[in-house]
Amino acid sequence: MVLQAAKSAAESTSTLGPARVGTGRSLLLTESHQPTAGPPSLIDRLSLRERELVLKQGRRKVLNRGQTLFSQGARHDGIFLIESGRIRVFYTSPQGREITLAYWHIGNFVGGPEVFDTGVHQWSGVAATNAAVVHLPGRELRSLVAEVPNLAIGLIEGLSFKGKCYSALAQMLGTRSITQRLAHLLLQLVDLYGVDDADGRVIAVAFTHADIAHLVGATRQWVTISLRRMQEKRIVQTRRSQIVVCRPDILEEMRGHATD
Repeated sequence: MVLQAAKSAAESTSTLGPARVGTGRSLLLTESHQPTAGPPSLIDRLSLRERELVLKQGRRKVLNRGQTLFSQGARHDGIFLIESGRIRVFYTSPQGREITLAYWHIGNFVGGPEVFDTGVHQWSGVAATNAAVVHLPGRELRSLVAEVPNLAIGLIEGLSFKGKCYSALAQMLGTRSITQRLAHLLLQLVDLYGVDDADGRVIAVAFTHADIAHLVGATRQWVTISLRRMQEKRIVQTRRSQIVVCRPDILEEMRGHATD
């Protein structure tokens, strides 16, 4: 079970120019024990001319944190290429319960599995941070893939990666206990965002209890109680919006053997 991540040096402000394409780090849970290189950038393989041709057909959209990019059940029209920031993609059940599918970053595209102008969105996308995206409408995208074969290959590779990851997420949710998933998530957040601290390693990116709950398939109350118990055992410390992992060795044991 591993939290897949595509790492980079930049995560906040960026453009999709030649030097910046593919930078970002995407976050999702799977059952695999080995991390992959992350999802391929949609336009990494494009030449400068092809990249300019594709982006010329796009419409740039700036989002504030918490702003909805697309909604589950709404009419679908094309895809969104992430230029900066972080987009959370999630599914909402008929009862209103959410499960986070992934956090996608710079160079990734969101809005699938449809990529043209048919059907409706199967899940929702919201800006987890201030973000900018390039909207490639379905009609224009359909014409572009006929003209730029490398773009078509990028779309196929991206959809293939997402399909594998979402399938693995479903398998993990069905085979791992919530406690295992929480311990695993904390360890992977330390690997991705950890900063040395006198008491251990601080997870330097803020995730609320609700964010964590949506990632591991639990309720916010369960996560709050579980973190409190971990703090009582000095496994972690909580400081407002920050979590400090003090005993990663115990979390390693929990993610491998714990049951609810």
